[in-house]
Amino acid sequence: MFSLGYDIGSSSIKCAILDCESGRTVALGSYPAEEMAIDSPRPGWAEQDPEVWWQYVAGLTRQLLGRNAIDAARITAIGISYQMHGLVLVDDQQKVLRPSIIWCDSRAVEIGQKAFEVLGKEFCLSRLLNSPGNFTASKLRWVREHEPELFKKVHKAMLPGDYIAMKLTGEISTTVSGLSEGIYWDFVNNAVSREVLEHYQIEERMLPAVLPTFSVQGQLTQRAAEQLGLRAGTPVAYRAGDQPNNAFSLNVLNPGEVAATAGTSGVVYGVLGKIIYDVKSRVNPFAHVNHSADQPRLGVLLCINGTGILNSWLRKNVAAGMSYVEMNEAAAGVSAGSDGVSVIPFGNGAERVLENALVGGQVHGLDFNRHSRAHVLRAAQEGIAFAFKYGMDVMKEMGMDIRMIRAGQTNMFLSPIFRDTLANCTGVGIELYETDGAQGAARGAAVGAGLYATFREAFVSLSKTNEVHPAEIAMDTTRNAYERWLSRLRGSL
Repeated sequence: MFSLGYDIGSSSIKCAILDCESGRTVALGSYPAEEMAIDSPRPGWAEQDPEVWWQYVAGLTRQLLGRNAIDAARITAIGISYQMHGLVLVDDQQKVLRPSIIWCDSRAVEIGQKAFEVLGKEFCLSRLLNSPGNFTASKLRWVREHEPELFKKVHKAMLPGDYIAMKLTGEISTTVSGLSEGIYWDFVNNAVSREVLEHYQIEERMLPAVLPTFSVQGQLTQRAAEQLGLRAGTPVAYRAGDQPNNAFSLNVLNPGEVAATAGTSGVVYGVLGKIIYDVKSRVNPFAHVNHSADQPRLGVLLCINGTGILNSWLRKNVAAGMSYVEMNEAAAGVSAGSDGVSVIPFGNGAERVLENALVGGQVHGLDFNRHSRAHVLRAAQEGIAFAFKYGMDVMKEMGMDIRMIRAGQTNMFLSPIFRDTLANCTGVGIELYETDGAQGAARGAAVGAGLYATFREAFVSLSKTNEVHPAEIAMDTTRNAYERWLSRLRGSL
């Protein structure tokens, strides 16, 4: 029996097919080869056409089945991971009414801020666990205010993953985790927040029905089956946002467990076993994939905008002609602490973990007589790791006992300098795995469809590729470098 997982990103669509008996991924692919276009009709706007996502899902599925000679009848479950916080609107014929307002669109910032002030900080943080911010509910209110005629036609307001599930099954539904990421969910009453809907003047009928994350959420329609080359009746049995799903793909389900990614931006996603929030709203708690009212599981999301984009900028502007491997080799010639050079990596917009401060990218302590390009390259990787520690300390303030960081062996986690610095400054080990979001969605679907009886069974075959532990010989030097970095950061705030 096979399980199929989709990862609906803003850059590409990924698909994985998992052999549930061996736990081995038998097919893996993404489309398109170049990044998907993001339309920006006005400054700060970011939109994509949901129909394009569906076209790519269909084409990629047929391509993988054909290229790997997979019998569609063997695929017995489908799972979906998706870009979080987007808004998709459809009419009563399930026709898309406008382009999706996606996660990085900032048009609703002022709407969210006003809601935070009117509803009150205490209410928002204690009940929603977040400021309404620029999340999905605020985006829906923007449409109501600025596109009233279109708003009148709205039958359902969905997240990107809800839309793909609708295209697969013909049914419109969502999850508690999805409603929480949209800032619709009241964690005290364990229900959709009446206060949020009333403030935004949104009718509850617009929200999809709620189904468990791991459950049969519908079956593949004949039309969808023909478009994808799959078997009609195949159950869709899992759905989660990309960060909760990334954590799930790494078997991060219990309090104290942490997943991390370090691509263009970086994310640390840790699990808490109680309903709690950060009083300064520097990190975002959402319902995790295994959350329930009687056994809370919050996924606390720390996002760091300035991560791999700094390394990419250095490669283009400072280390032109060098590969990332060559940059790592040059940086390895400099000792831990970069001989006093510190790089502040926050040059990719305002950082929520810094209470939305816009400090920019900075280089400190540069001596033209002693330091070389290699010092800056190493200090940049150390600065990225230090930004992770800074955010993880916020998570610890919330009561999270971080015991281990799990990550996929990709992007910045391919760099020994970054891995070692992160382990040494936090005092926490790192486990690296061969997995990704599409594979996580495939495992989730297998659990939801009952192909795996337990989470433990689903992850028996998860392959650990490397393990990094703090090195006592380097911890003092690294922590001293962090304190110097922290002092310089505080001087900029």
